[in-house]
Amino acid sequence: MSPGNARTKVLQLLGLAHRAGAVSLGTGAVREAVRGGSARLVLTAEDASQGQLDKVRPLLEHRGVPERSIGSRADLGTALGRLQLTAIAIENDGFAARILEILDS
Repeated sequence: MSPGNARTKVLQLLGLAHRAGAVSLGTGAVREAVRGGSARLVLTAEDASQGQLDKVRPLLEHRGVPERSIGSRADLGTALGRLQLTAIAIENDGFAARILEILDS
């Protein structure tokens, strides 16, 4: 699958996951989900600031939560009805597994 098609599929899945209540939006909510043990996968924007990433990545490494970068902050925000998002936590095993399958293929 081409990178463009993969990104489109993942962004569509994010909308579905959001409607199912299986995501946490924004750096603060992502950090809470990781600390609370509910985050199964974290998606970060490719244009995220280093400062925002530095708030999330140490927790991800410590807790063993996978991370993938996809799209811009605007892309992530648009997929979820927001202006811009730096980070999103997927809190459902099925959605996380499917997104990883798409991105890693």
